[in-house]
Amino acid sequence: MMGFGWALLHLALLTLSVVCRAEVETPPAPKPQQQSSFFGDFVKIVESAIDLIFSPFYSRKPPDTVTYKDFQLLRVFPRTEDHVDDLEEMLEDEDGVQFWTPALKNKTTDILLPPDMIPEVKEYLTEQKIEYQTLISNLQKEINIQGKSMKDNILKSRSEPHPFTFQSYHRFVDMMDYLRFLEESYPHLVELITIGKSNQGRPLKVVKISSGNTEGLDKKPAIWIDAGTHGREWITPAVAMFLIKQLVQNYRSTRRLVDNLDWYIMPIMNPDGYEYTHTKDRLWRKNMSPGNKKGASDRRGRFFWDGSRCKGVDLNRNWGFHWGEAGASDNPCRETYAGPQPFSEPETRAVSDFILDKKSRLKVFLTLHAYSQMWLIPWSYTKSKAKDYDDLMFLGKRAINALQKIYGTEFHLGSSPSLLYPIAGSADDWAKGKAGVKYSYTVELRDKGKFGFLLPPSQIVPTGRETFAAVKAMARAIIDKVVD
Repeated sequence: MMGFGWALLHLALLTLSVVCRAEVETPPAPKPQQQSSFFGDFVKIVESAIDLIFSPFYSRKPPDTVTYKDFQLLRVFPRTEDHVDDLEEMLEDEDGVQFWTPALKNKTTDILLPPDMIPEVKEYLTEQKIEYQTLISNLQKEINIQGKSMKDNILKSRSEPHPFTFQSYHRFVDMMDYLRFLEESYPHLVELITIGKSNQGRPLKVVKISSGNTEGLDKKPAIWIDAGTHGREWITPAVAMFLIKQLVQNYRSTRRLVDNLDWYIMPIMNPDGYEYTHTKDRLWRKNMSPGNKKGASDRRGRFFWDGSRCKGVDLNRNWGFHWGEAGASDNPCRETYAGPQPFSEPETRAVSDFILDKKSRLKVFLTLHAYSQMWLIPWSYTKSKAKDYDDLMFLGKRAINALQKIYGTEFHLGSSPSLLYPIAGSADDWAKGKAGVKYSYTVELRDKGKFGFLLPPSQIVPTGRETFAAVKAMARAIIDKVVD
C-alpha cells in the first residue's frame, strides 16, 4: 500500500515539475492573480497526493458508525499529584484514551479505554501504584441496552394520547413533535419560539411558558433553562422536557410559578450533536460544525493538516467571555475545542442574542449538563470569587437542599475551579459577566459515574423530579423576594 502511495506522490511531484517548467518558460510575467492560482494548484496537488497516501491511516476521521465493543470504563483513584501528572501524561500520549472526568488529586477519574489498550493501561496504572476498578466491561453492551429500551418504549406508547413518555430517551424529531402538541393543547400557556438554526439546519427551539393572569405581560421576571449542549449527555434534554411537562400539564399545582414568572426553556441546544449520538457515535460531545479547511492554522499559528477531518466545536467553550483561556483547546481535534473565535457557532449566537433581548427580566440562568452531581457557580474561568459570591451560594444551597429532600441525592455546591478545574468561554460565565444575569449556574446532573453518560432511562423520572424540586425552590425565592 505504501509503495503505491509513494508512487502516487512521485507522480504528483512530476506533475508539479511540469507546472513549474511551464511557468518558467512562459515569457509574460504572471499577474498577481495568476501567481495565486499557481500556488493554489501547488497546494491542491500536494494535498491530493497526501490524501491518497495517508487517508487510510487517519485516526481522526469519523467512521460511518462508531462501535464501543469491548471498550472498558475504568474508575481511577489518583492519591498524589504525581498520580495526576501520570494520568495527564497518559492522556497526552495515548490518543485512544478518553477521560470522562478530569484527573484531580483525591478525586475519582473515569477513563474509557479501547480494547487494544486495556492491558497496557492497566499495567501502567499498576506500575505507578494507581488504584483502579472496572465500572463497565463492555460499553457497547450498555449502549445496546439503551437502544432496545427506546424501541420497546415506542411500541408501548402507541396506545397513549401522545407517544412521548419519560421511560426512554427520545430523538430530536419526537421531542419537537411533543412540544408542538403542548403548544396546540395549551395555547394559553405555551409558545414555541424558533430562535435560529443549527449548523445542519435543524431548528433551535425555545419553549416559553407563561400565563396572562398577572399584569405587565412580558414584564414579569423570567427564568432561563437550557439543556443538550453536549450531544452525549442524553439525560439533560430528557430532564428539560420533564420540567416543561410539569409546568404545563400540571398547571393546577404550578399555577403560582407560571403566573408570576416567565419561563424560557431550551430542551436541546445542540440538536446536530444529539442526533449524531443516536446514529453514529454515542459518545460525541461537540456540535457538527464542519472542520477547518486543510492547511488552516489556529489562532496560535499552528498548522492542522487534518483540520477538516476533526469536526465540531465545544459549545460550552464558545461563549464570548474570557474565551480561549483556561480549560479550552485550540486544537480542532480535541473535545474541548473552543472554535476559531467567540460565537463562531450558530447555536451559541442564537442563544446569546435571545438572552440579551430578555436580559432585563432574567433572574436565573440554568444550563444543564451531566454528569457528577454538582451545582456550579461563577466564575468558571478563574479561582477569584464573584462579588456576590455569598448570594450565589445562598440560592444554590436552597436548590440543592430541596433536591436532596426528594431521594437523598447529594450535590456539591461551588465554582468549577474549586470543585473541578477552570473553564473559560462557558455559558454561565457569559450569562453573568456579559448579560448580567445575577443567578447563573451550571448544573451537572446524575450520576457520579457508575453509568456516566449512559445513565439508564429508568433514572429520567427520578432525576427530573429532584431537579424540578430544586428549580421550584429557586423560583419561589424569586417570587417571594427572598433574593433580589
